[in-house]
Amino acid sequence: MPETSDTASTDRDLDLILFGATGFTGGLTAEYLAEHGPAGLRWALAGRSLEKLEKVRARLDTIKPGSMDLELIVVDAADEAALATTVARTKVVATTVGPYLQLGGPLVGACAAAGTDYVDLTGEPEFVDRTWLEHHETAVASGARIVHACGFDSIPHDLGAYYTVLQLKAAGPVTMRGVVRGDGTFSGGTFHSAMGAFSRAKEMAATAKKRRTAEARPEGRSSRAVSGKPGKDPVLGYYLLPLPTIDPQVVARSGAALTSYGPEFRYSHFAGTKTLRYAVGGAVGVSLIGLAAQVKPARNFLLGKVKQGEGPDEAKRARSSFSVDFVAEGDGRTLHTRVSGGDPGYGETAKMLSEAALSLAFDDNPTTAGSVTTAQAMGDNLLGRLRAAGIVFEVVS
Repeated sequence: MPETSDTASTDRDLDLILFGATGFTGGLTAEYLAEHGPAGLRWALAGRSLEKLEKVRARLDTIKPGSMDLELIVVDAADEAALATTVARTKVVATTVGPYLQLGGPLVGACAAAGTDYVDLTGEPEFVDRTWLEHHETAVASGARIVHACGFDSIPHDLGAYYTVLQLKAAGPVTMRGVVRGDGTFSGGTFHSAMGAFSRAKEMAATAKKRRTAEARPEGRSSRAVSGKPGKDPVLGYYLLPLPTIDPQVVARSGAALTSYGPEFRYSHFAGTKTLRYAVGGAVGVSLIGLAAQVKPARNFLLGKVKQGEGPDEAKRARSSFSVDFVAEGDGRTLHTRVSGGDPGYGETAKMLSEAALSLAFDDNPTTAGSVTTAQAMGDNLLGRLRAAGIVFEVVS
């Protein structure tokens, strides 16, 4: 991998600051960076509690001796002045602090103003659209790359679609569907973020409309996420359940930004099950959670049952895995590809976030700025990093 930063600021004393290392997924990200970060990586841990940060650092020292030299930065997610001072010291900020709509805005704003690259794990469409409206132009002017959804939401889907169009090499229109399968569980923080998104359907739609009105579209090309219909996939043999996640929006934005997706790109997104019974059960479950999120007592009850900062033990994570199958059609040809890996909600998410941050810090990436996707900002470099780290991208047929 190239080891020269393409960020505008080369005089900063840190390469990377990780916010949220005292949480469950943040702790796994810190462990990954300690074990797999390049020699000489200049990084620090940031959070609200010095005591909790010290415990994380001590744990890291058992993984990589010498980690007790890591700098600890005590800063609150709402303290804009302290955030500005902190992010001005580093090339890249990685954050696992959510729910992002509630806690993440000031950090994005600080990075956009300082020309500091930013990666997070959000799957919250309203937060992504709001930060685009509030900070995209500032980031374009400063050179900052604001890259949301750098975990299981949405790297396997975004880079999987990117990989697929590169293999298909179609000159004309391309239609593609992604089909997700997995047996992992997700963190308390992810559940709280999802419940928050479900409870703000009207606000989410209004913010998305504002962004669509303000955002320029590519000239002479089009790229859109389209709602898929339930049914049985003729290529994969799975029963398909449309997924109401941020992933298709991210994929479509990459399609709009990159000419390799062709003159007309359409993407739909599903969960895949082997039996119709599981597909129906999944649809009912998602609907019930969505309804419960609209009623405050029911929402609070569910949130009280799932604590933030907690997750499954290492043995359970080791048994978990995921796959995303892509079926693309273009120029009269059909291509089936797959992205697969281990535990999606924790281990692989920590790996993806870490490698995305390291790619921004060290790789010779395309020249971009503002709110951009992983495919747009890092493309081939991040794809190479993830494959080297054990995530499989392959052509099936």
